[in-house]
Amino acid sequence: MMRKREFLLALASTFAVNAALPATAEDYPARPITIVVPFPAGGPTDAVGRIVAERMRTSLGQSMVIENVAGASGSIGIGRVAHAAPDGYTIALGIWSTQVVNAAIYSLSYDVVKDFEPITLLASSPLMIAGKKTLPANDLDELIAWLKANPDNATQGTAGVGSPDHVAGVLFQQLTGTRYQFVHYRGSGPAIQDLVAGQIDLCMTSPVVIVPQLRAGSIKAYAVTTESRVPSAPAIPTATEAGLKGFQLSVWLGFFAPKGTPKAIVDKLNASAVEALASPEVRTRFADFGLTLFPREQETPAVLGALQKSDIEKWWPIIKAAGIKAE
Repeated sequence: MMRKREFLLALASTFAVNAALPATAEDYPARPITIVVPFPAGGPTDAVGRIVAERMRTSLGQSMVIENVAGASGSIGIGRVAHAAPDGYTIALGIWSTQVVNAAIYSLSYDVVKDFEPITLLASSPLMIAGKKTLPANDLDELIAWLKANPDNATQGTAGVGSPDHVAGVLFQQLTGTRYQFVHYRGSGPAIQDLVAGQIDLCMTSPVVIVPQLRAGSIKAYAVTTESRVPSAPAIPTATEAGLKGFQLSVWLGFFAPKGTPKAIVDKLNASAVEALASPEVRTRFADFGLTLFPREQETPAVLGALQKSDIEKWWPIIKAAGIKAE
């Protein structure tokens, strides 16, 4: 007859094994889900995460908790998800730079492709070239002329080395023959705060954080980095319209889970995200922020994974040729 101590040990072992088993689609989610946003609160990625999470909470029946884990251009937060349990309770809101660019400039403890399961594309965002309110330039031509007349004196805030803001700034300098200094922050939110305060001269980031300050009259905006104007700021021309051809860059955002997350759980998260993106409220808020939704047929794990791989093939040679390196 099994003694009491042996029985308790066996029981504890059974509980431990059951706790380690991955969740199934039937009982998932049984507790809150953490979405790791790899940038500080108040930035464009954070705003997107909160909008989508609020809607997903309804369809999943559980809270979606935003956890801001900033640093090293988002690589710290993305690394936290790469090493998390593949049970669907910790996912990442990754963007073009965290899932493509960082691997070209940082020595990472994870593989941006092999260590993740794509869930869904969320949206794409242009960048806007913005300046502090007191800059003498009132359009893009005047800005470029002012930068050329003051080489190495101006400053552009970025969300970190290798961030979309940084890559855009490097390309902008190459196309315009200008030179200025970069000031790297932990995210776009802090950079915009310093732009409004007049501590830096320029930012090139998402309309999500630019447009509210533009409407408040706190900053100037010069151009958009995509082929179309932003509906929420229709007076701001595209870079091409403003005379700077070839300066086009948009940033996609998507959800990723740790490698090994069961397909049934990935599919459940995908379905919830797709339902959120179809919501009129979410679509209206995204449009107001200048975000573009992907066609329904592209909101799949396969399309997100293929887009990431194609962008790695396209952008790694460009980034390395530009000499962008971690500092």
